[in-house]
Amino acid sequence: MNKEEFLNELRQKLSGLPKEDLEERISFYREIIEDHMEDGVTEEEAVASIGSVDSVVEQIMSEIPLTKLVKQKVKPKNKLKTWQIVLIAVGSIVWVPLLIAFLAVALALYIVIWALVIWVYAIDLSCALSAIGCLGSIAQYAASGNAAGVLYSIAAALVMAGLAILLFFASIAVTKGVIKLTGKILLGIKTSFVGKENKR
Repeated sequence: MNKEEFLNELRQKLSGLPKEDLEERISFYREIIEDHMEDGVTEEEAVASIGSVDSVVEQIMSEIPLTKLVKQKVKPKNKLKTWQIVLIAVGSIVWVPLLIAFLAVALALYIVIWALVIWVYAIDLSCALSAIGCLGSIAQYAASGNAAGVLYSIAAALVMAGLAILLFFASIAVTKGVIKLTGKILLGIKTSFVGKENKR
């Protein structure tokens, strides 16, 4: 793929962006390609060094605020006529409650996901505190000469400590997974705005 093919495909996939943002990105990648070519590489090699168009689009989408995309999307291309304004106002009786309900459900699901993450951390903390408590009981059983109690407390402390360690790493993995999922959902929403623009 040469420079113009790359930039044309990039322009097409980013056509839903505000014009100033689109031109800024196109100019940026044009300069990068030309700088590589000045270093002695071929045009195709310079383009390949940047990565695929899709990866570039994903990177750009992650940098642009969602609010800017929404504002660009809802901004009318032409001045609305009176009958269109009336139709939107009348239709809002239906679509506004539906939109609020959708957002409420989405927010509730997101809160539930983070509540599960907090729950995992709470269980991890409980296991760690239980392990500490078992260590404390070892001294009590030892002072009273209860060998069975000492062995039981040691075993329980080891089990609880092991669970605490496993849950600690599991909690970190779950947290990273939720953050990554959040980023993918946000990226998907952003891409959907641009994608719909491309289909026009």
